Amino acid sequence: MTLIKKEGTDMKTIENQTFDTERALYNIKDTQVRNCIFAGPADGESVLKETRDILVDNCTFSLRYPIWHAKGYRITASNLDEKTRAPIWYSTDGVIKDTKITGVKALRECADTVIDGCEIESPEFGWKTDRTNLTNSKLTSEYVFFDSKNITLNNVEFKGKYSFQYVENLEISNSNLDTKDAFWHSKNVTVKDSVIKGEYLAWFSEGLTLIRCKIIGTQPLCYCKDLKLIDCEMIDCDLSFEYSDVDATVNGDVESIKNPKSGIIRVGEVGAVITEESVYESKAQIIVGKAPPIVLQNRIL
Repeated sequence: MTLIKKEGTDMKTIENQTFDTERALYNIKDTQVRNCIFAGPADGESVLKETRDILVDNCTFSLRYPIWHAKGYRITASNLDEKTRAPIWYSTDGVIKDTKITGVKALRECADTVIDGCEIESPEFGWKTDRTNLTNSKLTSEYVFFDSKNITLNNVEFKGKYSFQYVENLEISNSNLDTKDAFWHSKNVTVKDSVIKGEYLAWFSEGLTLIRCKIIGTQPLCYCKDLKLIDCEMIDCDLSFEYSDVDATVNGDVESIKNPKSGIIRVGEVGAVITEESVYESKAQIIVGKAPPIVLQNRIL
């Protein structure tokens, strides 16, 4: 990642001003923008479009599309409100720190973005991004990181619905995810030391690894390829692992397991192993406590 110039090093300063016209600070370079307000009756769009190496500190935004096609930007201690629609698109080499974002569709088709200590509430956040690092933040988004790649999350409180669909190369640690339909059609996802609460977790995923995670919710982990669970806990998980290729070690109980396709599932206790109505051949093994393995040999209907 290319960092902008250090503060005070050949950088101009714009401060304590209000801007509301179209492209008010278009293509500024090597500039600090401090304590400014981007709002007003002119309702101008794209106030910081095509900027290069800028520092935005303690600013308030209430205009559409403010930071598009920026290269080398840092936003600190600022507020981008709900009128700031699609605030950051097509931008690269960005740092967003200690900032509140409530504009819809924030961060789209951006690359090399570091986000730390932020509070974000933005439907459709992070779509089609590459190399995003999100830490120590709260994030609410109905659809988050759709079709994105190379993402890391650490110490994140997340609430949403259809999250991380079609993502590739995602690492999550020490986080709390309250979401349904997470990780659908994802590839190469690793989640460590986290809580994942929701329904229909990770259907059609490929290369999902869950390590020391707590999984909560109905019908998780179905139609998965190369699925691994290491020392995980499953709560209220019924109809689990249907048609999945799985290698799992689950500490404690699983409510029910239905027609896993292949692999081994090790579990303390299981409420029910369901083998009827299979449309695929199943050769999985289920090891319950110290009992002999249950070897499934389902017929295809």
